[in-house]
This record gives sequence, structure tokens and C-alpha cells, in this order.
Amino acid sequence: MAGAIASRMSFSSLKRKQPKTFTVRIVTMDAEMEFNCEMKWKGKDLFDLVCRTLGLRETWFFGLQYTIKDTVAWLKMDKKVLDHDVSKEEPVTFHFLAKFYPENAEEELVQEITQHLFFLQVKKQILDEKIYCPPEASVLLASYAVQAKYGDYDPTVHKRGFLAQEELLPKRVINLYQMTPEMWEERITAWYAEHRGRARDEAEMEYLKIAQDLEMYGVNYFAIRNKKGTELLLGVDALGLHIYDPENRLTPKISFPWNEIRNISYSDKEFTIKPLDKKIDVFKFNSSKLRVNKLILQLCIGNHDLFMRRRKADSLEVQQMKAQAREEKARKQMERQRLAREKQMREEAERTRDELERRLLQLKEEATMANEALMRSEETADLLAEKAQITEEEAKLLAQKAAEAEQEMQRIKATAIRTEEEKRLMEQKVLEAEVLALKMAEESERRAKEADQLKQDLQEAREAERRAKQKLLEIATKPTYPPMNPIPAPLPPDIPSFNLIGDSLSFDFKDTDMKRLSMEIEKEKVEYMEKSKHLQEQLNELKTEIEALKLKERETSLDILHNENSDRGGSSKHNTIKKPQAQGRRPICI
Repeated sequence: MAGAIASRMSFSSLKRKQPKTFTVRIVTMDAEMEFNCEMKWKGKDLFDLVCRTLGLRETWFFGLQYTIKDTVAWLKMDKKVLDHDVSKEEPVTFHFLAKFYPENAEEELVQEITQHLFFLQVKKQILDEKIYCPPEASVLLASYAVQAKYGDYDPTVHKRGFLAQEELLPKRVINLYQMTPEMWEERITAWYAEHRGRARDEAEMEYLKIAQDLEMYGVNYFAIRNKKGTELLLGVDALGLHIYDPENRLTPKISFPWNEIRNISYSDKEFTIKPLDKKIDVFKFNSSKLRVNKLILQLCIGNHDLFMRRRKADSLEVQQMKAQAREEKARKQMERQRLAREKQMREEAERTRDELERRLLQLKEEATMANEALMRSEETADLLAEKAQITEEEAKLLAQKAAEAEQEMQRIKATAIRTEEEKRLMEQKVLEAEVLALKMAEESERRAKEADQLKQDLQEAREAERRAKQKLLEIATKPTYPPMNPIPAPLPPDIPSFNLIGDSLSFDFKDTDMKRLSMEIEKEKVEYMEKSKHLQEQLNELKTEIEALKLKERETSLDILHNENSDRGGSSKHNTIKKPQAQGRRPICI
């Protein structure tokens, strides 16, 4: 009895000690997850759990986003999750998104999962027209997105219409030209076919390398007013702060690079930017809400920290990640090379098999033709033999008739003729009999010659039959497969026509291999520069090609601004930032 009471008390105490939890839903760019969180958890506890679940180590780019009264906010790491102004209805929903963007995606994004999440987010922003993208660049980006999803182009698989259900181009671009979906698909597929051999991570990185040069890439815009009450836009990105005209989000009126800003602060709704150069006036502006000022300050601090971090030596953790990424890249490259070799060997084996099958079919056709010729020769020989037999019988019959005529002539000569008239008649009959006998003899001789000729023809037919049999025998005894050079490398084991055993390959990362890989990487960089030049030429060609189909009346203000920037040669966001520095210091007047 006492033991039962003790066990019930122990169970009750354990039940009381279980912490209270609440449900959280995390929405990424391609998945949704739910977690049970303790009531006391802070933002960092939840964020670390999500990163561990995703296998993400480059955590400094990301954050958990939620919405407060139509305003975006980010979960603070040092504050309890439920202390934020979030809905208390379970599950509490957060969006796992990139909060800060890299200056150079290829150099800074190390993990494949990081690249993939950035690719999905930037792609969605371009399709939703939150990032302006010119039409020709939209087609090129769409081709890399198709390569990342479908792999190498195969005309037997990727037939016309396979992109009909895909969202690849911004609606603004589609509406701007008098082009059917089939025409867009044709142009996307033409570039897609040129990306053969690129893995998914390579195609996604090429997408990001092109997208990061777009003017609105990575920029967070906020509506502000200056001291005079003029409405402006503040842009915060990885390079600094930018002031825009509300009608022109592509080209900033003025920029403040992070390394030229001494201090950023806000008091209530007033925000202050103090340049490093004290000769330049302090820039002040007001935002509509205090919450927006807090968000601006968060983005400024985070982007500034990353800006300074990029210009220092990598931490030990980043060095280890980059070393692992290089090893993984080397391993994948060697694996792709091995697969490419196996694929090439398989294709060669299939071509050889097809050639042998074709040759076998040809030999079978030749054998069939030889059999038919043999049968025709046998039939001809039988006909000639039958005709020769008939001719021989006719010759015998004619000879017999000639002998009978000769006997009749002798009998007529031996018969006594009583009168001269009978004698004359008898002589005439004798003469006729002699003429007839002569004709009979000539016909018999002709028939005999014809019989000899038929015998000769029969002999030739039998000789042709013998040659046809000999040729058939040669075809039957000829080797089906032509001699082949031994294959130096093993073929995959799943080819049914050949006995090929694939040896397993082992990878030994030696110094010589790494040096050779480094040289290949340098070579790829040079090739990339050449490809970039070729790519720009292709973009210009596409732009010229579709320009005739453009509907001028459907151009948006961003299209017009982009075209003006392109004509001036200043469409790059990096060029825009450098211009205020090159023009010298002067008081800010906006």
C-alpha cells in the first residue's frame, strides 16, 4: 500500500515538472516545419533549433520574420519568443528568410543549403517584381532556373511545352512584348541547352551572380521625409545607405557607404546619419512609425557588422567551412568527371552495340538474299533440265521419223513401176521423200545442237547453284562481330550485350591532385571571364531581337529608368555608389 502511494506521488511530481510548451510553425522558401517550444525560450533558442534542423551553419545571413500590423519585424535573439508582439494563437508562424545579403555571393556563400535558400528567395523577389530585372536578363535567369530544376537539356525528354506550367518570367516582361508563351519558351530553351554539364548548385550560383548586379537586389526600402518634409525613400543594403526619389528606386540621389558613416542613431521618429567626414552635414530624416526606425537600425547594425567582417581575416569557423566546401567541391568535381567518363563509355558501348546490331541485320539481309538467289538458281536449273529432257525426246522422235522416211524411200525404190507415168510419179515421190528426209535430217541436227546447248545451260545453272551455296556457307561461317580494340576502361555492368565489370574508383586527395585542381580552377576563372563577355553579347542580341515586339505603351517607369541608365552606361549599382565619392566632398542638400 505504501509502495503504491509512493509511486503515485513520484508520477505526479514528474508530471508537474514537465515544462509548458507552445507550437511554432516555421515557413522556409520550400518547406514548412513545426516545433514544440518551451515558454521560456528566447529567440536564439528557436533560431538555433531551426538552423540545426536545416543543417545551416552560415546563420548570420538569416532571421525569423513576422508581421505586425502590416509592418515587417524580425525576431530578436535575446528576447523571449512570446514577449514579441506576435499572435498568441497556435501555431505561432515565423518565416525563415535571408535578412542580410552578401556583396559577392560566389565568395561569401559557402554551404550549398545557403546558396539554395538565397536562390529561392531572390528568384521569388524577381518574379514578384520586388527586384526590377530587364527582359533580356529575365530570360537568361529563367534558363538557369530551368537548368537547376531539370538538369541537362535532353530534346527527347524536354519537348515543346514542357515549361508551360512553370512561372519563369515576371508578368511585367510577358505583358511588355507581343510574344506567345511558345516564343518565350523557345528563347529560354535555347539558352538552357547551353548550360549542359552544370550541376544544380552551379546553376543556382550563376543565377545569383547575375541577380546580384541588379539595382534593387538586396535593398530594403523605407518611406521617409527630410527636414523640409520632402518625401524620399531610404535604401539599406550590404554596401551602405542610399537616398532615392520615390519615383526612381534604381538610381540613388546620394549614397553613404558604411566605411564613411561615423554614427547612426534615432530619437523617437527622427533618424540621424553622421558622416565620418565632419565637413559633410549631418543628414536627418523622419519615418512614419517608431517601429520602422527600430527595424532600420537593426538592418544598419547588421549590414555594417557584415561589411566590416568581410574586410577582416576569416574566423576559424569560416576557414573550416571554406576548407570543407573546397574539399566537397573537389570531391563533387571528381565524381562528376567519373560520371562523365562512365557516361561517355556507356554511350560508346551503346554506339558499338548499335553498330554491331546494324551489321548483324545487314548480314542477315545478305544471307536472306543469298538464299533467295540459291532458290532461284535451283528453280532455273530444274526448268532447264526439264526443257533439255523434252528437247532430247523431240530429237529422238525426229530421228525415228527420219529412219522411217529412209525405209519408205528404199521400199519405193525397190518397187517395180509398171508404166513410165508411175515411174515419173514414183521419181517425183522419191524426190519429195529425199527433200523431206533432208529437212528431217537438218531438223534433227538442229534439235541435237539445241539439246547440247540446253545441257550446257544446265551445267552453268548447276555451277551457279554451287557458287550460291558456297557464298551462303561463307556468310554463315563469317564472324558476326568485327574485331574490336580492347576497351581500356571498365564499362557499367548494366549493358546486356557485353560482359563489362565496373571497377570501383577510390579517391586519394594528394598534393598533386589539389595542385592540378587549383590550376583547373584558375583556368575556369579565365574561361568565366570569356564566357561573361560572350554572355553580354548574347544578352544584347536577345534585347535587339525582341525589341521589335515591344509594346511601348506598356513600359513601366522602372523600364524607362533602366533604359536611360543603360544608355548612359551607369546601370550597375556599384557604379552608382562610387559616383558620389568620385565627385568630391560637398554639403548634402536634398
